Amino acid sequence: MRRQESPGVTFVPVTEYAVQAEGLVKEFGDVKALNGIDLVVPRGKVVGLLGPNGSGKTTTVRILATLLKATSGSAQVNGFDVQRQADDVRRSIGLTGQYAAVDEFLTGRENLTMFGGLFHLEKNYVASRSDELLHKFDLADAADRPAKTYSGGMRRRLDLAASLIAKPGILFLDEPTTGLDPRSRIGLWDVISELVSEGTTVLLTTQYLDEADQLADDIVVIDHGQVIAHGTSSELKDQIGGDRIEITLNDEQSAARAIDALSGVVTGEPTTDGAQYSAPVAGGSSVLIDAVRALDAQNVGVADIALRRPTLDDVFLTLTGHGAEDQQPERPEPSRRGRRGGRR
Repeated sequence: MRRQESPGVTFVPVTEYAVQAEGLVKEFGDVKALNGIDLVVPRGKVVGLLGPNGSGKTTTVRILATLLKATSGSAQVNGFDVQRQADDVRRSIGLTGQYAAVDEFLTGRENLTMFGGLFHLEKNYVASRSDELLHKFDLADAADRPAKTYSGGMRRRLDLAASLIAKPGILFLDEPTTGLDPRSRIGLWDVISELVSEGTTVLLTTQYLDEADQLADDIVVIDHGQVIAHGTSSELKDQIGGDRIEITLNDEQSAARAIDALSGVVTGEPTTDGAQYSAPVAGGSSVLIDAVRALDAQNVGVADIALRRPTLDDVFLTLTGHGAEDQQPERPEPSRRGRRGGRR
């Protein structure tokens, strides 16, 4: 491990990965919330930690942010050990949890000023940084209104802005779009993408498959406290068989003839549900032409035909046997919630 050296500046370890964790185990009494999590987050990338409620996502983030201690295993954030060098870790990160943690009686600007004071930042810096963030997060017009007058999406943006007041290079986002309407979610995705384009490293936990698909360079799927798969979105989708052909027949009585007609076109067992036919295929869009010809030869009428790439929902259902939105019992954790970031 090398060190960056500058006169009068605290040495910062330089590592290939912003976050590294190995064998993380966390037990709450007789409940094992984490059961040997391994995780790496390359610098300047977004890694999505994907899983249902209760799978261990938030517990993992709390350990990496030094809010919880692991029962066993090790982790480094920005090259610092999360247990032995907790203060250094806290100066390296920003953290936004599942619920906006802003003071609703303070204005947006006052909230940012408050967090700047908590980080012991210079007043002039906090003032200029607050203006910058209020404009970046489209909050400038509401900067001097109490946060209690903000919409849910505005509060989430203010919460994220507060986590960035000290310009941390590493940002932990724990289900940042929980409870937001679709328009607010997409707006927050745009902000996160912009931060990453500027060099911020993001560890994103989410139970929303489309969110992971949209934002993450790499996805780690966890269930019951264990990593069950990881890779890019495309790699995960390839694991379950690639493309599928989906056909709506004119009538369900022709399903048996469709199965027979397409036996030489598809690459696996088809499934039918009334007039709906689906099967794995290979060969790209050209397979649609072959399918139409085969069905026409058997006089099978088709109302609609399409080639569909598997979704992350398909991946999750295949890997776990349940959807990502399914709820699991979750062990209560300490209610203490913090947001920490690096000093300027």
